[in-house]
Amino acid sequence: MAKRAAPEVNAGSMADIAFLLLIFFLVTTTIETDSGINRKLPPMEESEEDVVIKQRNIFTVLLNGKDQLLVEDELMELKDLRAAAIEFLDNNGDGSCDYCKGKKDKSSSDNPDKAIISLKNERETTYKTYIAVQNELVAAYNELRDARALAQYGKPFSEMQADYKDVNWPGNKERLKAKIDQIKTDYPQKLSEVQ
Repeated sequence: MAKRAAPEVNAGSMADIAFLLLIFFLVTTTIETDSGINRKLPPMEESEEDVVIKQRNIFTVLLNGKDQLLVEDELMELKDLRAAAIEFLDNNGDGSCDYCKGKKDKSSSDNPDKAIISLKNERETTYKTYIAVQNELVAAYNELRDARALAQYGKPFSEMQADYKDVNWPGNKERLKAKIDQIKTDYPQKLSEVQ
């Protein structure tokens, strides 16, 4: 009897099928990416001299592991944080700020340009509380900027920023950008986060 030849499997299209499956899984699979807090950091300065900051120009906010808020060595509720930050930032302790409406308390910040808010938290602090505290501090800056822009230009700062981002806004974008930058210079956001 004659030997039969072993049947061959046509493997020519196997590579094509494997390639198509690979493409299918690459297209349909989503890769999770971590999202964080979008925060613009100040540029690094190559300065060899130490900057001296007076203690009264630092507004200290501490968050403990039980989500309790300690502001300037006093317990405080989250709802009162924004008002306390505004009072600190707008104090005008040295009288150099002509647009500040604060109490001119000598034991508080000199002016908005020198005022720094220091936020420190413990590892056990919940993310929700940390973000809520950050939101209140940023809202304090935005509230002061809105008031300054309203007094100076007759329009809130938040509306000016929205107009600048709007591609259909009919006004002069360069002049609007200059106004926005001026308000940001009047109330520079100095939020220091320490862990």
